[in-house]
Amino acid sequence: MKAISSMATRHVLADLAAAAEAAGLPAVELESVGGVDAGRRVAAGERVDLVFLADDALRALARDGHVRADTVTPLLLSHVAVAVPAPEDAVAVATGRPAFDDVAALRDALRGARRIGYSTGPSGVALVALIAELGLDDELRDRLVQAPPGIPVARLLRERRVDLGFQQASELVGERGVRLLGALPAAVAIDTVFSGAVATAATAPEDAAAVLAAFGDDTAAALIVSHAFDVPGGH
Repeated sequence: MKAISSMATRHVLADLAAAAEAAGLPAVELESVGGVDAGRRVAAGERVDLVFLADDALRALARDGHVRADTVTPLLLSHVAVAVPAPEDAVAVATGRPAFDDVAALRDALRGARRIGYSTGPSGVALVALIAELGLDDELRDRLVQAPPGIPVARLLRERRVDLGFQQASELVGERGVRLLGALPAAVAIDTVFSGAVATAATAPEDAAAVLAAFGDDTAAALIVSHAFDVPGGH
């Protein structure tokens, strides 16, 4: 069966699919693209069985009848983290702590950066809104660099096109040439829930529903956490 997802979830979904297949469920052919592009393709009627996107985007597709509303299942909780360039042989690892002690320290780091990288999709929109809330939108506007759809912020950091980067932690962990500082301070945390649903155009809806259920069961939790995600609701 075919599935489409945003780039942020591609690694964990691939592992979840492999685990489900090992348990006897149908194999999943997963294509990961920019979240906006994935939503457009599903809305245009592309024939896929499963769709994995940010929860709000997926529910919008459900309202328009492109995915089955009764199957929308929150699966992953992602936190936006902060990173900087590192030597090419360095590999980003999760820190388990905030990148900055408080919002004031974050504000100082933003003001001190020459170029600031951020991603497309909901987390990028939220970061721009946060910068405005901090009163820095005019000061930083010309220093913001949005990664093109499908291009990770880690690449901008590795290529030294930015010196401070913001993206979901799951997209930064394991990347070379990047040092992960940690998550945003709790007071301004940017979290995204990613959900899955069976597409209205699914050719095998019952099989798709079974795979989706496996992605959300208790045995999948450890795999999800290993990819620097949390499970929505803390289950």
